[in-house]
Amino acid sequence: MKNELHPKYNPNAKFSCACGNSFTSGSTRDEIHVEICSNCHPFYTGKQKLMDTAGNVDKFRKRAEKAVVYAETKTVKKPRKSQAEKKTAK
Repeated sequence: MKNELHPKYNPNAKFSCACGNSFTSGSTRDEIHVEICSNCHPFYTGKQKLMDTAGNVDKFRKRAEKAVVYAETKTVKKPRKSQAEKKTAK
C-alpha cells in the first residue's frame, strides 16, 4: 500500500451552519461551513421555508411563450417519399 495516499482524518472537525449552529464530527477537513443543518432544516424543525418559486414560474412562462412563437413561425416540411413511391415515380 502506498504511503501518504489517504488524507489525514480529523475526528474533531468543526461544522458551522449559516443559522449560527456549530457542532463537531469527523472529517478530513478541520472546518466546514454548511448552509443548512438539523437545527434549521424544515424536515427536522417542522417549519417550512418560503422558496423563490415565483421567479422559477416566471422563467417557465417566458420559455413556454417563446416555444409557442417559434412553433407558429416554423415552416412545415414536406414528408419524405416512401420506397414504394420512389419506385413508382421512376
